[in-house]
Amino acid sequence: MKETVLSNVTHSLPALVALFTFLLAYFLVVIEEFTHLQKSKPLVIAASIIWILVAWLAHQQGQSSLANDAIRHNLVDFVELLLFILVAITYINVLTERKVFEALRCWLTKRGFSYRQLFWLTGIIAFLMSSIADNLTTALALSAVVITVGKNNARFTSMACINLVVAANAGGAFSPFGDLTTLMVWQAGLLPFTKFFDLFLPSLVNYIIPALCMHCAIPNGHPEPLTVDTSLLAGGKQVIWLFLATIATTVTLQNAFQMPPALGMMTGLGFLQLFAYYTQHQTKIPRLAIFPAIKELDWDTLLFFYGIILAIGGLATLGYLDWVSTTVYVDWGKNMTPAYQHTPGNIVIGVLSALIDNIPLMFAVITMHPAMSEGQWLLLTLTAGVGGSLLSIGSAAGVGIMGQAQGKYTFFSHLKWSWAIALGYIGSIACHLWLNAASF
Repeated sequence: MKETVLSNVTHSLPALVALFTFLLAYFLVVIEEFTHLQKSKPLVIAASIIWILVAWLAHQQGQSSLANDAIRHNLVDFVELLLFILVAITYINVLTERKVFEALRCWLTKRGFSYRQLFWLTGIIAFLMSSIADNLTTALALSAVVITVGKNNARFTSMACINLVVAANAGGAFSPFGDLTTLMVWQAGLLPFTKFFDLFLPSLVNYIIPALCMHCAIPNGHPEPLTVDTSLLAGGKQVIWLFLATIATTVTLQNAFQMPPALGMMTGLGFLQLFAYYTQHQTKIPRLAIFPAIKELDWDTLLFFYGIILAIGGLATLGYLDWVSTTVYVDWGKNMTPAYQHTPGNIVIGVLSALIDNIPLMFAVITMHPAMSEGQWLLLTLTAGVGGSLLSIGSAAGVGIMGQAQGKYTFFSHLKWSWAIALGYIGSIACHLWLNAASF
């Protein structure tokens, strides 16, 4: 966004106030666990303050139209993301209501698998499932299985939860639908849909290495068999097929006609609404209600994205991201060959995503828009997606499972195996640099 950056204002008092406002708001987000202040609230306010200051500085320079164009650009980014997430989570909520995930849980727990077999089976399912459903939904659905079968074995529960976090994050990194960071890269047109699958093997390496390290520490024996039976509600299979049709429509419209992915997803919501109408006029399928599923969306998270996108967009308009881009993507790699000069910055951003939410990090880089090859954008997608696995608080999957498995999966139980996860992180990067060298 070079054409929408105010000149020579980064050291002015209003710009510095804007920067401080963002840092303060983000600090309040980080300590949400202690203050119980929903993360969207400080960022929505911060975004407004930042853009008021941007508008003031732009007016002083006689460039009011520049600020107007910049904020409209950011609003379009948010609306496209909002519509995509709205449809995806609506489908997930309907699948939950049709007991699709409960049926999977029941199937796994009744097969008499050993603890080690369940460790690998739930991990592999999480890896594959998170490429379609988001990593948080995947982690929560399968952690319910782990917690149920491991209720008498805290060690298994803890290690299986770590495995789920790593697997869900790794699986989400090689698909545009698997993580919000990959979705943002795809929607920005930085990588074509099929290019993300070049990360399949690096993502698999990221999951396999820590799992192998933990394998021998998994207790022997079998959990007590469960006799509970849960079946899909009528209409569950149809919703699964509609979800797959929605994904196919989205990919086709984007690849064939360069239409935004949000259009395909909204078309899929129309499919689901027609199916809901059908269930209202026959008795074989329990009535399906769409709007209650939409009401269950996590609006705090969606408004958090609004605050992040607009706040970072405002800082970009003030010129701060140009400075960061020069430092991270030019200065740090100036002694490397041109093809790999962005590599140190992308690796460090992945590590930072264990401490800072990967959504603002990824949006900041996309807003900076450094001149990177497809191989480097893939590297960033990989590191931002899997770097959060290094700590339990580094990803939505980890935070979600900590809440669900209270006392059994904790920050320190995860930290005990961070060395193995770090080996997987390094291995996945090495695999990508070797396997996809032609993309650099």
